[in-house]
Amino acid sequence: MKIKAKLFSQALILILISLIVIFAGCVSEDTSGKEQKSGVAGSDYRTVIDSRGVAVEIPSDVKRVATVSDGLIEGTMYALGVEGTIVGIGSSALQSEWTYSYPTDDGGVVNGTGGHHVIKELIENIEDIPLFAQYGSPLNYETLSSLEPDVVIVRLGTSAFWEDAEAAQKTIDRIESLGMPVVVLYSPNCYDDASLTRISDEIEIIGDVFDKKEDAAEIAAYLESQIALVEERTSDIPEDEKPSVLMFGLSPTHRAQGGAGVAQGLGTAESYMIETVVNAKNAYQVDIGTFQIVNTEQVLALDPDVIVLCTAWGYHPPGELTEATYYESLRELKAVKNGRIMSLPWTPCNCAKRIEYPIDVMVIAKAAYPDRFEDIELDEWLIEFYMNTYGVDQTTAEKLRTAQWMDWCVGEQ
Repeated sequence: MKIKAKLFSQALILILISLIVIFAGCVSEDTSGKEQKSGVAGSDYRTVIDSRGVAVEIPSDVKRVATVSDGLIEGTMYALGVEGTIVGIGSSALQSEWTYSYPTDDGGVVNGTGGHHVIKELIENIEDIPLFAQYGSPLNYETLSSLEPDVVIVRLGTSAFWEDAEAAQKTIDRIESLGMPVVVLYSPNCYDDASLTRISDEIEIIGDVFDKKEDAAEIAAYLESQIALVEERTSDIPEDEKPSVLMFGLSPTHRAQGGAGVAQGLGTAESYMIETVVNAKNAYQVDIGTFQIVNTEQVLALDPDVIVLCTAWGYHPPGELTEATYYESLRELKAVKNGRIMSLPWTPCNCAKRIEYPIDVMVIAKAAYPDRFEDIELDEWLIEFYMNTYGVDQTTAEKLRTAQWMDWCVGEQ
């Protein structure tokens, strides 16, 4: 697998304003087969091969884990039933609550409350778990060390400022020097090919850490089955019948800078979902990389058939594009006129796809090909997905749907 070596200092650095500058990018050196000194005493340990190809020695019975990710690691741990081993986290997004608000033409205001990470809903005491790294601050090694984790699991390409692989390696070396083994995961952002199967690899490595390989493989297989369902229904669509889909982020940060928002360009996980999985066309073919700033004129020129709104410095429901006063100039878009707008679930610190990635795919598929997915009631499918993925009951699944601000789809079909 070819890791992007230069992307960290170029296009993607614009994307991820991070919580920890130190976890800067995916480590690109060839460390395959390299044995890590983990500080594990005695012979009661096993070896896990991480995304780098590094053999990491960890205790046979892992009881204390520190994580650095925006939910992929923690979500997988919950699904595996080992979330109780988390003693420290490296993302405040897992603990926070959000709101959204936008003004309408009639002088009113639309407000949304209660948005939060699925992890906050799933892990009741997540607010009480020590935070050893967060946005805008370097990793606190003293706090991390005081937690005495058996292993630190780090996901690169997420919640991190993309700078260079050397900085990431220095951080990993520093943690290891304190006697803590580090298992490194590479998100799809770390590869030239942003294939979603990379997430399955990450899930299975996490399963290996907890000696739950088979359970992890089952979780990965279920997620992949939802992708296969979409691929089977769209694989035969001829080129001239593919709709153009704009993955559009209504970023207030970039509106303040004169843009209309941000688009997801080529080479991204979002573009992979649109073009490879859903078999549609990414409307934004101009640039490579995520969160490309686009102005009103550019969006009007693209005039996509379908618009999918993603997390971009906040959550953005379909109504924001059609009702907010500051988007009046975009109401001539055919996607707006035809009502071909959907929103992805709220994913705070939207840096890399997580265990809920099939939801994104299904939303894009239903937006692009409503006739081919007419039989799938999105609100009901979501409940089933949460129940199957996390092993929760229907009541909890409904709370997860609400937490991700997906209740807009209830009764929409």
